[in-house]
Amino acid sequence: MRYLTAGESHGPQLTVIIEGVPAGMPIEAKQINEELARRQKGYGRGRRMQIEKDTVEIAGGIRHGKTLGSPIALVIKNDDWKHWTHIMGPESIDEDAESEVKRRISRPRPGHADLNGAIKYGHRDMRNVLERSSARETAARVAAGAVAKVLLIHAGIELVSYVTEIGGVKAEFQDISIQEKKMRSEASPVRCLDGNAETKMMQAIDSAKENGDSIGGIVEVTAEGMPPGIGSYVQYDRKLDSKIAGAIVSINAFKGVEFGIGFKAAEIPGSLVHDEIVWSESDGYSRKTNRLGGFEGGMTNGMPIIVRGVMKPIPTLYKPLLSVDIETKEPFAASIERSDSCAVPAAAVVAENVVAWELAAGLVEQFNADRFDVFLEDLKNHRERARLF
Repeated sequence: MRYLTAGESHGPQLTVIIEGVPAGMPIEAKQINEELARRQKGYGRGRRMQIEKDTVEIAGGIRHGKTLGSPIALVIKNDDWKHWTHIMGPESIDEDAESEVKRRISRPRPGHADLNGAIKYGHRDMRNVLERSSARETAARVAAGAVAKVLLIHAGIELVSYVTEIGGVKAEFQDISIQEKKMRSEASPVRCLDGNAETKMMQAIDSAKENGDSIGGIVEVTAEGMPPGIGSYVQYDRKLDSKIAGAIVSINAFKGVEFGIGFKAAEIPGSLVHDEIVWSESDGYSRKTNRLGGFEGGMTNGMPIIVRGVMKPIPTLYKPLLSVDIETKEPFAASIERSDSCAVPAAAVVAENVVAWELAAGLVEQFNADRFDVFLEDLKNHRERARLF
């Protein structure tokens, strides 16, 4: 399975082309729209989320509620496009046109892709960079992840995402079922499972907004139901945990990732890191603990997958940092674009969907994936073989 996205933040639409989904998988647009709606929620979001009401248009690859096995084409319209048609239109224009000059950007924002992208592609107007490097693109990735989640649901695999930290406010660990996690996460404005921490996180977001600043945090994704042996140890690029790690840090503003106890493993002895193996006739092999977060040797081990990602504060600040105008080389306060003070809750949904994609892609790579019914049968047989091994 693979996908490509296209489109700019203020262009007419985002487009997703998905290839490799088995034929005959039941899916409806509303399942994708539910994920898109989840991404738009969250305390600390900016005015853009009041403008856009993301819904998907299925333009290919699905007929009468089932996948065809051919590439799936999805389109998400940008409602804000009507205000940007002259600025972002594809037609040639007079370089001195007022609309172009009005929105031309020559002052890069610290922490953003503006300057590096302009240097790489030779853009004197850095709007050409920020329009694509914008986190608006994650809507397209959530749409792709929504398709993957449908496959995982039929395969008996559930995912949940939640926030464990915002602006230094840390949530207490909640030893509850995945169903309870889903319920609490969806009900929380900051997707936090800890009610006490939730209030403090919202206060931290309010404080940052009042100061013209932004704050980051940590999100966690849990997936239950993955069978053991998905991924491989034989080549570096076939390790499933490495693919998930790459997917997490590919999300805008994410700067780190860990599985299970993660970096804490550097502080404690191996006897307190590795998970002892047990066996039962009903369940087969399992682990007494899950400190490694569901992975050993680049492969799933049948335990819940637990992965966390850290998101830095959004670089667009209403109290901008110092920058340099690329035309005059003089110091200026960096350009201000409409933005969020905190997007960590929304980023949790994005993380959930990119993890879903990698899990589904790992399953499709391993089992017969032309027909969905045959795929599910192969997966079922693999689970039984693993139990009896």
